[in-house]
Amino acid sequence: MTTSETIASVFSKGGRPAGSRREIRVIDTTLRDAHQSLWATRMRTEHMLSMLDDFQAGGFAQVDMMAPIQFDVSVRYLKEDPWERVRLLHRHAPNTKFRALIRSKNIASFDFLADDVIEGWVERLYANGFRVIGSFDGLNDMDNIAPGLRQAKRLGASTFGALSFCESPVHTDQLYIDKAKELIDKTDVDAIMLKDAGGLLTPERIRTLVPAIKEVIGERPLEIHSHCLTALAPLVYLEAVELGADALHTSIAPLANGAGQPSTQRMVRDLRALGYVVNVDDARIDAISKRLTEIAEDEDKPLGKPVEYDGLHYMHQLPGGMLSNFRSQLETAGLSHRFDELLHEVARVREELAFPIMITPFAQFVGTQAVMNMISGERYKVVPNEIKKYALGYYGKLLAPIAPDLNARIIANGASNIALESTAIPPMMPDLKARYPNENIDHLLLRAMFAGTQVDEMQKAVAAGDRPDETSKPVLALIKALHQKKDAGRIAIKTADLQISLQKGADNVA
Repeated sequence: MTTSETIASVFSKGGRPAGSRREIRVIDTTLRDAHQSLWATRMRTEHMLSMLDDFQAGGFAQVDMMAPIQFDVSVRYLKEDPWERVRLLHRHAPNTKFRALIRSKNIASFDFLADDVIEGWVERLYANGFRVIGSFDGLNDMDNIAPGLRQAKRLGASTFGALSFCESPVHTDQLYIDKAKELIDKTDVDAIMLKDAGGLLTPERIRTLVPAIKEVIGERPLEIHSHCLTALAPLVYLEAVELGADALHTSIAPLANGAGQPSTQRMVRDLRALGYVVNVDDARIDAISKRLTEIAEDEDKPLGKPVEYDGLHYMHQLPGGMLSNFRSQLETAGLSHRFDELLHEVARVREELAFPIMITPFAQFVGTQAVMNMISGERYKVVPNEIKKYALGYYGKLLAPIAPDLNARIIANGASNIALESTAIPPMMPDLKARYPNENIDHLLLRAMFAGTQVDEMQKAVAAGDRPDETSKPVLALIKALHQKKDAGRIAIKTADLQISLQKGADNVA
């Protein structure tokens, strides 16, 4: 009997295995990956603070807070200081184990950054409160993540290293066994995370993969992180637990399912039905769920919903956000009828480029090359700089060789000023300190990643108390503008289904 058949048998009989089984830890993703997957990372710091008491008392083993994209969106779109978010959440929830995730050697950039930036980033994560720090690399090149993890451990943080998952002929169980051994040998991480950003894991694959990884990592906890893009993640999670996984990454509904993680409420219910101990506070989780629903209603944000199984996803393996962007861009260009053609081209390019995992930045690299191939009419006639650098090994060691004839075409058609061999990136921080002598180290590190005036604009917005995302709510923006301009008197706005009256100089708003 397979693991899934055993689980089904227990549920169908309405019972649970006799006796209490081991504890399964819940790592919450609501404040990080959940709103990244469903709300384009648009949850603001004030939203998080409004739920923080419940998170602190919720019983989570850890709470995922920041990865590169949270810094990126905070600076570029929300115009919030992301480091201030980090400090505020740690200050208001001192007993919560917040965790941070680093992306290889490029953090929030597409290109690799100098070692002094990586070292500074890790140091500031720790200095601003993080005591759990992890890293991942899209090529599973452990040399790219080892320095940051070793530094985090020297500082005193608990560390986790990610084994980034995808389906391909080169991503075998043996590859993950070898990479887990290498990760431990080079970093001595405290935990291993099987990171399935594409939601590609199946019950069949998890049955061989989890036991293989568990055998080589010893007593280190194994965390499972997946997404519901193919509707299989909840069953994958239960299978993984039955096979020895120690912790699950879940999100509190309504920020679960769809492109996000399985819901905390359903996973906790099912795990307890199977006899496992899950020490989370259901009432606190319900309170967070209610608040998330309020935010979604107030700001017209979507709620996560279960999706149908999508077999085509295993062919292109694109993240959900890129799929919607591609569809929109093709529609704007009058090429919406070529959407399926583009997905097939993405799959072909990915295979030709030795199966990079379709996560940032490689998903963007492969997708851009596929669009160039389709639009130009001649494949690899136009080669983006990042594709040439990828082929030359700038981003790490490829897991398989690119076909020699294609490799030659990429190099020939790519920019001529890209050297055939990468060289060490000179330190960046001395120049930044000289150019911005009055800047604090946190903002200097942001400047290392965000070009132009983006950090300046964020600083100005923070100083002025601006909330740029509120402009998407025209009625609210109009009310505020009128209220600020009119010194006294009454302002009334009436529509078919809305009536608002403001009395300036009074304490009431009707």
